[in-house]
Amino acid sequence: MTSEKEDLFPHQDVLAQLHENRPLSDKLSFLHQLIREDFPFIDRLAIALFDEKTNTLKTYTHSATDGDSPLTAYETSLDAAPSLKEIMQRRRPRLVQDLTIFNKGTHQHTQKIAAKGYRASYTMPLYQSGTFMGFLFFNSYETHPFVSSILRQIDIYGHLIALMVISELTAIRTLLSAVRAARSMTHYRDVETGSHIDRTAHYARLIARELAPRYRLKDEQIEHIFLFSPLHDIGKIGIPDSILRKPGKLDEHEFEIMKTHPEKGREIIDAILEDFNLGTIGHVNILRNIAEYHHEAIDGSGYPKMLKGEEIPIEARISAVADVFDALTSSRTYKAPWSNEEAFAMLQRLADSKLDKDCVDAMVNNHDKILQIQQRFQDKDQ
Repeated sequence: MTSEKEDLFPHQDVLAQLHENRPLSDKLSFLHQLIREDFPFIDRLAIALFDEKTNTLKTYTHSATDGDSPLTAYETSLDAAPSLKEIMQRRRPRLVQDLTIFNKGTHQHTQKIAAKGYRASYTMPLYQSGTFMGFLFFNSYETHPFVSSILRQIDIYGHLIALMVISELTAIRTLLSAVRAARSMTHYRDVETGSHIDRTAHYARLIARELAPRYRLKDEQIEHIFLFSPLHDIGKIGIPDSILRKPGKLDEHEFEIMKTHPEKGREIIDAILEDFNLGTIGHVNILRNIAEYHHEAIDGSGYPKMLKGEEIPIEARISAVADVFDALTSSRTYKAPWSNEEAFAMLQRLADSKLDKDCVDAMVNNHDKILQIQQRFQDKDQ
């Protein structure tokens, strides 16, 4: 009888691994291996996301046969990529059997793809409920590898990958909405404006991109730092208004209560992840670490754990610098905004004692990009 029952389960579903709690990049690499069993000429899969607020495309994740990708920690205006923009406008995939037609292209992404030796591409636009999300790229070192019968099968894989990506992004948005709702449904009324949140997010992304080579940050990690950094102070919803909104300096007892907000933030996030069943989101520990450790100091004088140096997760060090800079350069009821130069000088004074020097240098060395962020996300009263 046992052997008869076992005969009912002869097939192993190889795609079942996609249901495991693994980062999207791991799932993409797994799918890439399966695709290459049937189509060995597909040498690279890559996903770029579209940021509607800034009209930019951002590299998100990839899988390549040599483990490397010509484009990482990269972004460009969609207007600077007219051939890709046409894909979005037509809402149809684009097939390029020989990429030498773009040999005269001057854009960095075009030149890097060519320099890597890719000879053909198939590009699918990604949509969710009619909203453009980005692109999925299939690249090959061969010319003319895509034929109609193959494309029909590749389309199936493409839509599976698209659903996988959209599922993760939807889960992240649910998490972000839940955290913001938890904050707004309390008496928590901080000075953070929508513009502050946008600026902080983009400062954090700028720092993360600059540090990516040294700290081996993947595009997925950079994107999650960008998304989660503005939520660092979620724990303040657990702080009494009498302390949170006190106009004067906090006394010692009040400050000790204020210092509990990082741990409260971690607890709130863990509760939301459990209640919404979102614990399988890739790199969710980035959010936990930002909330709990953004007040740690490089010299160990911070809180709540008095971590030192590299004991502090890099995402928390990045978030701290982004938040301090925007706090210094923003107008508050109790102070006028500092100039960027004054804020840079303060960051440099705090480097290697309170703030991470690499993160500070990433800000200080990008004056023009910071100015662009400030101009794009100005407070309404400015």
